[in-house]
Amino acid sequence: MAGGHSSMVLWLVAIGFFMQTLDATIVNTALPAMAASLGESPLRMQSVVVAYSLAMAMLIPASGWIADRFGARRVFMGAIVCFVLASLLCAMARTVDQLVAFRVLQGLGGALLLPVGRLVVLRSFPREQFLQAMSFVAIPGLIGPLVGPTLGGWLVELASWHWIFLINVPVGLLGFAAALRYMPVIDSPPVERFDGVGYAMLAFGMVAVSLSLDGLSGMGMGRAAGLLLMLAGLASLAAYWLHALRHPHPLFSPQLFSVPTLRIGLLGNLFARLGSGSMPFLIPLLLQVTMDYSPMQAGMMMLPTALAGMAMKKAAVVVIRRLGYRRVLVGNTLALGVLMASFALSSATEPLAFKIVQLAVFGAVNSMQFTAMNTVTLKDLGKAMASSGNSLLSMVQMVSIGMAVATAGAILTTFETSGGGAHAQVAFQATFVCMGVITMLSALIFWQLAPQDENLRGRGSDQADDARDA
Repeated sequence: MAGGHSSMVLWLVAIGFFMQTLDATIVNTALPAMAASLGESPLRMQSVVVAYSLAMAMLIPASGWIADRFGARRVFMGAIVCFVLASLLCAMARTVDQLVAFRVLQGLGGALLLPVGRLVVLRSFPREQFLQAMSFVAIPGLIGPLVGPTLGGWLVELASWHWIFLINVPVGLLGFAAALRYMPVIDSPPVERFDGVGYAMLAFGMVAVSLSLDGLSGMGMGRAAGLLLMLAGLASLAAYWLHALRHPHPLFSPQLFSVPTLRIGLLGNLFARLGSGSMPFLIPLLLQVTMDYSPMQAGMMMLPTALAGMAMKKAAVVVIRRLGYRRVLVGNTLALGVLMASFALSSATEPLAFKIVQLAVFGAVNSMQFTAMNTVTLKDLGKAMASSGNSLLSMVQMVSIGMAVATAGAILTTFETSGGGAHAQVAFQATFVCMGVITMLSALIFWQLAPQDENLRGRGSDQADDARDA
């Protein structure tokens, strides 16, 4: 591939990754404005965030097969069209239900942007250039969550919440035109028969369990219906496991779970992220609903968290090498839970400097958590299982984000309702404490790691970093 075209391919994939990660965070500071416009309580807007994350999680297991079956170039361009069209529809939504439906469509488009783009890079660049190429692609993925909350708040104040979606339209059209010209046509390997039955079981199970949390909070469906949906989801996941044991080519081979660090890492990722994944949703909401922050001010308050998280990335590797996975993950998970619970003490009279330090420390500890969890999950996988394990980890991460926001929203709504709707501050305090406790309990999972898991020199350290960043 010519040098100029090579750089354009990297820019295309990087822009797609940026759009995907930006829209995962840009709505958080706009939720109160959306709620006012659509006639809904700002404390009951979590479904707008959950819908996007779950749609992405649902399509990730099929992304590789779709790219091989229909061609990576065609699928990547189709994903851009889907994402742009969904963004336009989100801006035109007149009810919360419409907005949620269009966010699902947006998530389906976003789910294909990174995996398919990464596949194009893998097949377009020599092996010795792949790590450098993916490092370039990863940078916008770090910038998206950094600027998302602030950009969302700025657009809400400058214009309206609709522009957090409309901004995707010109960027997406430009990306489509560039892809049409520069994206290469890549030969795909022979496609095996897709495990459609297994995929349906897995996708339904993930979505049902997550959505049932809204039902258990009394939103959108009765509590009995929510409980039934959760049981149906768990039954579907159990059925998938039994199906995978006898299928010759399952989506995720049960042999993956014969690796102890992968088992522990996946469970730890899921439950630890139930707490930390709710914070980008809860903090901007707390600042705007109980402390009268403007959307832009609330977005800017998230900058210390993102900046500290980026600054901690290099130090995390040094700390893990010195102390080992088990000690770092157990101790850091407990510290993370305590920090989350400490946000229950936040008030309008609290000094601004204290808030900034609190957010920065949370960002640094949270970054350490992600680095350790993701690396320990993949470090012992051989080459034959690396790709499948990476996809499984990506899926678990997206599911955990959706479940985290749904869980936090359910707890917040429950405490608000029990307080007669007049005690938003108390509802937030109770929610932060509950999410902190959930996080601390997940330290018991990491306690199961073997003491000899002491460093980052396992076979999967590089691929774990790639999974985290890209």
